Amino acid sequence: MAHIRIPRGWEIPERLATPEHVYLNRRKFLAALGAAGLGAAGIPRRLRASGDLYPAKRNPAYTLDRPITDEFVSTRYNNFYEFTHLKSEVRNLAVHLQTEPWTVQVSGLVHKPQVFDVSKLVRRFPLEERLYRLRCIEAWSMAVPWTGFPFKALIDLVQPMSDARFVRLVSFLRPEEALNQRLLPSHPWPHSQGLTLAEAAHELAFLVTGMYGHELPKQNGAPIRLAVPWKYGFKSLKSIVAIEFTATQPHTFWSDVQPHDFHFTANVDPSERYQGEPQTTETDIGTGDVHPTFLYNGYGSFVAHLYEKASP
Repeated sequence: MAHIRIPRGWEIPERLATPEHVYLNRRKFLAALGAAGLGAAGIPRRLRASGDLYPAKRNPAYTLDRPITDEFVSTRYNNFYEFTHLKSEVRNLAVHLQTEPWTVQVSGLVHKPQVFDVSKLVRRFPLEERLYRLRCIEAWSMAVPWTGFPFKALIDLVQPMSDARFVRLVSFLRPEEALNQRLLPSHPWPHSQGLTLAEAAHELAFLVTGMYGHELPKQNGAPIRLAVPWKYGFKSLKSIVAIEFTATQPHTFWSDVQPHDFHFTANVDPSERYQGEPQTTETDIGTGDVHPTFLYNGYGSFVAHLYEKASP
C-alpha cells in the first residue's frame, strides 16, 4: 500500500521549495569565501574551531510559506534591548559583548543540575537546520534558517523533577558591555523569559546556535538563544546564560515592564492589539510583502492542544 503523507501546517509543496542542493551549494561557496579570510578578518577562535559543525543538515520537516529573509537584512534589523532600542544600531553595539568563553547554568527542580560550556554543548547533540517564521509583536516578520537542537534534548538530559512546571531563561548582565543596562538601571535586568515545561519540551522549541549555515552573530543572540516560532519574537530569548526549572510561573522582563502589552504566554494572536494597533497583518522585512497573521503564527495544528482547557 502506498505511503500517504499529510503535509504539516507550515509546509508548502516540495515543488515550490528551493531545491536543497541549490541552497547547500550556495552555503558551501559562502563558507569557503569566509574560511579564506578568517585570519585577516579576526573571526573569533570559537568560530574557527566549529567549522565542522556548520552548515548543518536541514531537517525537511520544517519549511516555509515565503522566501527566506536575506541574511543582510536579518542581521541588520534587530531587537536587542540590552544594547539599544534602535534596530539598525544593535549590530554596532553588540560587538562589545564577549561571547568566549560562555556557559549556561541549568538549575532548579532538576535531578541533574549542570553548568554547560557552550563550545562543548554544541557537540553534545546533533545539530540541524530548521526554517522558521519569526513574528514580532511590532507587526513585522522574517523567515530564518536557524541551526541548533531541540530544547527537549537538554531537558531530558537534566531530568526535571515531578513538581517542575515552568522554565525560566535568563540572559547576561554585563552593563560594562551592554549600553542600555547602564542607561536604564531601573529596568529588571537581566532580561528573562519563561515557558511552561510543556511548551519548552514541545518539538518546535529550539535552542539556536547558528543561522544561515554558520554560528550566530552577536546581534542575533550569540552564542545560544531560544526560538519558539508560535510565540511573539520577544519570547525567544537571546544570549542565554541560565535556565531554571520552577514550580510556579516566573517573573519575566517584559511582563514586569509592560504587563498589558507583554503577557507571559505571548502566543501570536491576530485578535490582539499592541499599543492600540491591530495584529491582523505583518510586513515581511525582507520583501516588504504584507501577510495575514495567523493564530500561533500558523503553527496552530501542532501547539493548540497545549492551551486547550481540560473538560470539567
